[in-house]
Amino acid sequence: MTFKMKTQYAHSPEDISHYNADEMREQFLTTNIFTPGDINLTYTYNDRMIFGGVTPTTEALEIVLDRVLGVDYFLQRRELGLINIGGNGSVTINGKKEALVTHDAYYIGMGTEHVVFESDDPATPAKFYVVSTPAHKTYPTKKLPFKDAIHMPIGDQDHMNDRTINKVIDASQMDTCQLQMGYTVLKPGNGWNTMPAHTHARRMETYLYCEFEDPDTRVAHFMGQPDDTKHIWMENESAVVNPSWSIHCGSGTTAYSFIWAMCGENQNYDDMDGVDMKDLR
Repeated sequence: MTFKMKTQYAHSPEDISHYNADEMREQFLTTNIFTPGDINLTYTYNDRMIFGGVTPTTEALEIVLDRVLGVDYFLQRRELGLINIGGNGSVTINGKKEALVTHDAYYIGMGTEHVVFESDDPATPAKFYVVSTPAHKTYPTKKLPFKDAIHMPIGDQDHMNDRTINKVIDASQMDTCQLQMGYTVLKPGNGWNTMPAHTHARRMETYLYCEFEDPDTRVAHFMGQPDDTKHIWMENESAVVNPSWSIHCGSGTTAYSFIWAMCGENQNYDDMDGVDMKDLR
């Protein structure tokens, strides 16, 4: 088992206005998130979110972060959300084992000492996408089957953004300190997400682009200030960090899915500042 965690730093709008394509990728992009048998995490200084992939095969895996975070164990002062986008698997939380089929999720509250990840079949391993944010209170740990998510159709074919937003960890149906997560699926023949663009200065966000049926599919992820946008070309199962002041939208060469995760001062999903199309540059 290999455990990796890289650090990405926070940036001002003036910083990224000077970045070229390689610098944008280095500062905001994470690739190779799901490596069989490994844990690959990224620590971003944007609201101190930790995100990444846990891909168990023949052995169970556990995230062990103590001295790195200055705590006794990983979730001593953090909460954790996870969504499985791989084969069937399970998580054992403080000794209690729960099965997770594809697209099932879990919210794990602050103070949980042990979270162990396993796959049912090493040949088709589970792929646990995990997101952790600082917490101040313990809220109940909760299994979140995909069928129980809030399924919100949005967009239309004329604008090439017909999709379903599946709210998984959402303040309207459960308590968390600040973490929110969801899974958005574009319908065939659609490419745009989150357009018209917006910002939400009170929350940062990460996007994991995933489930590309065609290996040549690519998504152009747009970010930056509305009048000074940048883009990063995304491959399957890669993630990008979006600062709270930045727009976030994307367009793919075919339909795709993505997992979004937010944290910050505000848990109101609809609290956003729209950007007029004429203001985009």
